[in-house]
Amino acid sequence: SDYRFQDDPYLTPKTSSEFKLFSLSQESGRNAAKYFISTYPKYFQKDYAQPHIPCLMPETLEAQIEEVSEAALIERIQMRKVKAAVDLYDQLQQAGTPVSLDVTNQLLDLICFYGDCDPAQENVPEQRNEETRSPCLVFSFRENNNAERIFALLSEPNTHSYSALIRGMVKYGAYSKAFSTYTDLLNNQLKADVSTFNALITAAPEVKEKYNEKWELIVDLLKQMAEQKVKPNLLTLNAVLKALRRCGTVGKSQAFPVISEMRALSIDPSLASYNHLLSIFYKPGAPFQGQTDILQEVMNEVSGKSFTPQDPDDGICLLLQVHELTFTSNARFFSLLCMMENIDVVLKWYRDLVPSVYYPSSNVMRDLLQVLDTDNRLDLIPQIWKDLKQLGHGNRQTLVEELLTLMAREKQNQEVQETFAECALDIKKMYDTGDRGKVMMSWTAGSLSDLVSVLLAAQRRQDAWEILKLFKTHNRVPSEELLDKFLTCIKESGDVNQALELVQISAGFCLPGTPKLIQRVQQEFLLSEQQK
Repeated sequence: SDYRFQDDPYLTPKTSSEFKLFSLSQESGRNAAKYFISTYPKYFQKDYAQPHIPCLMPETLEAQIEEVSEAALIERIQMRKVKAAVDLYDQLQQAGTPVSLDVTNQLLDLICFYGDCDPAQENVPEQRNEETRSPCLVFSFRENNNAERIFALLSEPNTHSYSALIRGMVKYGAYSKAFSTYTDLLNNQLKADVSTFNALITAAPEVKEKYNEKWELIVDLLKQMAEQKVKPNLLTLNAVLKALRRCGTVGKSQAFPVISEMRALSIDPSLASYNHLLSIFYKPGAPFQGQTDILQEVMNEVSGKSFTPQDPDDGICLLLQVHELTFTSNARFFSLLCMMENIDVVLKWYRDLVPSVYYPSSNVMRDLLQVLDTDNRLDLIPQIWKDLKQLGHGNRQTLVEELLTLMAREKQNQEVQETFAECALDIKKMYDTGDRGKVMMSWTAGSLSDLVSVLLAAQRRQDAWEILKLFKTHNRVPSEELLDKFLTCIKESGDVNQALELVQISAGFCLPGTPKLIQRVQQEFLLSEQQK
């Protein structure tokens, strides 16, 4: 396990949703720490570290230019002081001091990127009251927001001005406004830049309902890029692929043609490109079903290559999905291994990845059981059962029943049968108590029969007898074959009384095979007159 969980394995993320929650919680903690450091910097000035580590100390940046001037505005923009920059811009306007278009565009970039709030205030703790909550949390392109207000003051906005506004609108969900602003840009005889087109392509699925309409809008934007002689870049490719994730079957049909066309323009995919491509064909968390050709193709593409982040989404891939992209999602990678490789190769990857890197789903664990069966390595089942419990799959009834069936199917050597018996009794506890308050499993005739068979094979007759009683407790009917097997085991010990009890159990269930069972007892056991 990761060192963070050594003291409390309960906190170990076991599913993709739990891992996402853990990552978000971790980031929330970092943001809370940043908030306190930036709000109360005087309490964090003492540096006890030896040697001094600058990157671990809070920034103590204060504006040096105090007068109301364009230079002071540039300084606040460079320091990313959004509110202070907006206030200073308004003071310059009120004083009649002109601000150059270039500096105003820089201010628009700042506002539209950070959403009208200072970056150090992002994602502050929810305990703060409504009056001091960061505008970032509620920012939208409502009427007369600072970005649109300052843009409206420009006598002759240029492409950069429109680009900043459109990208901000897309980032904060004002998709229709973004396309309306793009129309204004064209009406003013201006041409959009590549960043503007990339933002609009990302927004395309949000303004259309049907898959084909979404794709038609993306194609239209790409054609307009060509008409305006705007050369696409890697971010254009990734914007199209990201949009195609929202286009259903249309996305699957267009993904590879898009990549081919971009390659013809000397644009090679990045990590984010492959991530988007996999997301088009495989839904996160869904069981792996076929389409291994796409999987193998992507694996071949990324194998042996080193990637440098070129897209903001590349950073996310490097942080959270390095294994998912190298192996194109651990679940699919593991399922593919189970389909194509022998047990030694599968176990090598399994031991390397589980659970420190990858938490397999119940479907993947079922694939692993099938490999154990195919390669005749059922002796590993008890260890796999321990992993199943640790991974939170100990109450997956279909998985547990399959595991019991494999152990009961054929007899192993005595040492293996003994480990099977211990495993079977541990499984029984899960039926009795459940797992961390989760839904308890219900006994079926099959699971009870398998459990009895495993115990009998290990010569644990008394334990098997206790399980046999559970048939009546849970209104289940044992098979004639099971009772016949049980009688054979009783015969080895010569316990006449238990043989008679077994006959009574059979008769109590009104099994058609009861007369045959009686006949066997009469022939194979020495009975007293009363017993006869």
